[in-house]
Amino acid sequence: MTVLVDIEAALIAAATPRFPSAVVRDELDNNLLDELPTIQVEQIPGGEDDGLRLARALVDINVYAATRGDAFALANQVHAWLTGELRGSTTSMAVFGRIGAVTLPAVQPYENTGLRRVGATYELFFHPVS
Repeated sequence: MTVLVDIEAALIAAATPRFPSAVVRDELDNNLLDELPTIQVEQIPGGEDDGLRLARALVDINVYAATRGDAFALANQVHAWLTGELRGSTTSMAVFGRIGAVTLPAVQPYENTGLRRVGATYELFFHPVS
């Protein structure tokens, strides 16, 4: 049995219908200003698995929006979804257990002054559906 789940793909698939007014993706491109708000999902180093079924991943969630207020509002909605609704749920790709914030949503620097970025880091425990 493998514990490998593409956690970015699993979160993007789950978040896309939950946040229909936002673009949910893993990588940014040159059209970012035309695709606001955007929720970026990126797994970062530091995860682990038990060799049987359970995995732990660290994931950065960055929200890009036209204003600081809009970025914070959406980041707070994403935070509530991850730590409330998604925790303990099953999607088509993964069963989620404990989900907690390692860092809370906060303004992050970004070189483009035409938008604002608010990001947080989450720790997710999960295993494959089957």
